[in-house]
Amino acid sequence: MRNKSLLVAQREYVENLRTKMFWVGILFFPIMIVLAIVIPRWLEGRKDVRRYAVLDRSGFLLQRVEERAAMPDLQKVFREAIQRYVQKAESFDEFPASVRQVAVPIGDTLIEEAGDEKLLDLMEKREFKDGLQWLASNVSGEPGSDLQKTLAQPMFAEAAKEMEAQREEIRQWWKLLPPKEARDYGSDLSKARYQRIDVAAAGEVTEETLDRQIAADQLFAYIVVPEDPVKGEQRFKYVSRNLTDEDLREWFGRYANDELRDKRLQQESIDKATADWIQKPVDFEKKQVSKAGKQEEVAKEDIALKWAPVVGVYLLWIAVFSISQMLLTNTVEEKSNRILEVLLSSVSPLQLMSGKIIGIAWSGLTMVCSWVLSFVALVNFMPALMGMNLEVNLLKVASDPRLITSFIVYFLLGYLFFSAFLVGIGSVCNSVKEASNLMMPVSILLMLPILAMIPVGQDPNGALAKFLSYIPPFTPFVMMNRAGGPPSLAEYVVTSILLVVTIVLLFWAAAKVFRIGILMTGKPPTPLEMLRWIKAPIGQVPARKQE
Repeated sequence: MRNKSLLVAQREYVENLRTKMFWVGILFFPIMIVLAIVIPRWLEGRKDVRRYAVLDRSGFLLQRVEERAAMPDLQKVFREAIQRYVQKAESFDEFPASVRQVAVPIGDTLIEEAGDEKLLDLMEKREFKDGLQWLASNVSGEPGSDLQKTLAQPMFAEAAKEMEAQREEIRQWWKLLPPKEARDYGSDLSKARYQRIDVAAAGEVTEETLDRQIAADQLFAYIVVPEDPVKGEQRFKYVSRNLTDEDLREWFGRYANDELRDKRLQQESIDKATADWIQKPVDFEKKQVSKAGKQEEVAKEDIALKWAPVVGVYLLWIAVFSISQMLLTNTVEEKSNRILEVLLSSVSPLQLMSGKIIGIAWSGLTMVCSWVLSFVALVNFMPALMGMNLEVNLLKVASDPRLITSFIVYFLLGYLFFSAFLVGIGSVCNSVKEASNLMMPVSILLMLPILAMIPVGQDPNGALAKFLSYIPPFTPFVMMNRAGGPPSLAEYVVTSILLVVTIVLLFWAAAKVFRIGILMTGKPPTPLEMLRWIKAPIGQVPARKQE
């Protein structure tokens, strides 16, 4: 019996390898991941630049907002230039010579201190960020970090000298840089997203004039600054036809609020340092407790590892659903083409059912393993190819043995559980349309783990997560979701035993349905009729009710 089941499984596997849909399934996952990374960045780059105007009746706020807004942009530009230099990227030459001359001495110092491997760690230090802030303040005109403090750092001492010589050239380059070219240095730069149209150069401009420009799509929006914004009695005005994209308003408002806050502190003779101290928020130092009961530092990879199972659950759901659907479609098609009748002349119904499930499982494992390998490869190479600066080592997260093992084991158990349902449904249906009607209960079962994905991920060892873990239809997905917890060994053992016992019982029931339904034609049986088939002794076929 076992040899014939394996022969059927081998046939199923080879037949699947010959189909286009199998190779589409193999390529589906890596293509989906690439598109999920590439398309949002591509669309972000194609988003229209928000052209806006400002009627500044205060006479000072617009200039200060632009100086403040330039600071974070220039910090990102200097950071990107330094990183490209250290990584010896050809795109470093895209920066103007004045920026490169400032970035080179800093990059040389980083190479001497750490090299490429610890680059991100050094660039996350407070001293490095202070240095970048000082460099940016020299260009934007916004007061930045203390000069003496910055010069005390060896990596910025030489750069500070270069900045003195290159300041005006960098300032003019930044001032005249078009939004389209600014995107080469980062699509998240405000310089790349917003472009102010200088209405003051056009003479006297009224709100009515700007209204007409908005109506003609020449402007995205305009902002009216009141005469005395410091006093705060008059309201600002934001005018646009777009009621869904509020990014421009929030961006301008954030820097305007910061400037007006400082003006009010100055007006009331309140020291800014004192005000910052009064408003200083609580700062938590994140720690985690190891299995030995000791405190440990929390790395960004540790946080990502806690949420990685949520991604795994979604992929597991796609894998189980798509592979189980393949089994259902394959069974229905071969029944309607009467191929199964030919096979039943050589093997028993149980051997045929077992062989089909094993063969599709091989196909599924091949597909899933290719997904895992492609995912690890893409996580390793895609960020560098896309020029993305990630602060988390995604390769370390994606290649975690616990996650990969959980994914493969729970894929097999989840597939076996749902395959018992679907092979029974496929055996009694004559078309995919008939099967889809009977699939509704199974689809509902598959939806709940997705709906519970975030709550379980937030509290992997909570009461809800533990309760769902012991319900067999949900066990593979919930236990995968809890892998970041992780659950205790006892929970792994008990839930797995419960799931395996349930799978055995389902296979027994599916075999009784399969042996009758596989040769049946006409209208599909009702769930009650299939229940009578399961209860009937082997070799006996209950009579169907006449309508």
